[in-house]
Amino acid sequence: MATLVRSAFGFGEALIAVPLLAFWIPLREAAPLALLFSMTVASVVIVHDWKKIHFSSATGLVLASLPGLPIGMLLLTKGHPALVKPILGALIIAFCLWSLTSRRAPDVHAGGWRLLAACGFCAGILGGAYAMNGPPLIVYGALRRWPPQQFRATLQAYFLPAGLVVSLGYWLSGLWVPQVFRLYLISLPALIPALVLGTFINRRLRGAIFLKVVYVGLILIGAILVVQGLRTLA
Repeated sequence: MATLVRSAFGFGEALIAVPLLAFWIPLREAAPLALLFSMTVASVVIVHDWKKIHFSSATGLVLASLPGLPIGMLLLTKGHPALVKPILGALIIAFCLWSLTSRRAPDVHAGGWRLLAACGFCAGILGGAYAMNGPPLIVYGALRRWPPQQFRATLQAYFLPAGLVVSLGYWLSGLWVPQVFRLYLISLPALIPALVLGTFINRRLRGAIFLKVVYVGLILIGAILVVQGLRTLA
């Protein structure tokens, strides 16, 4: 399920994989296993669709994320990270509802470096605090109005190097245990057809419909963030 969603739309697998896997295996195994899923999909998409990657945007987003990472880690250890989730979720929901109902939805063309820097920086903060880089990147891709194939490919060009950084953190934390790799090998027979089917779906999506799906997906992510934050605060 997670690989199908990620392969079709370019994001969203962690919100499916980790909660479902956590029903059967410990979270310390579920999180690195989901990361392996993510890096597998990203690698295949990059190899297959590298011509569709907007490399300048992917590179800019990665570089803009770097100064945000230590801020997110500091927020996680010293601040009040629970306050960020409901605020971020509410802003994402409001932005998506406005974009879906506005007669003139926002559109950012090449040269919007301020938006790129802001989205990359916010992605770094969220990645450092929650390992949740995705929402700002999805907002940026939606505003750029990329075709579905370019949207998916460019996001993977960000997620793969970001995943490598996270995997290093998991290694330093001792999370790469043999059980994780055993479960990954067991899961591969399900990953492969899901990846093929997701690519098939992605190829048949059209711009307007795809953009609506992206905004609906962001609304779901925003709602999850609000609920998680309020539960933590309570």
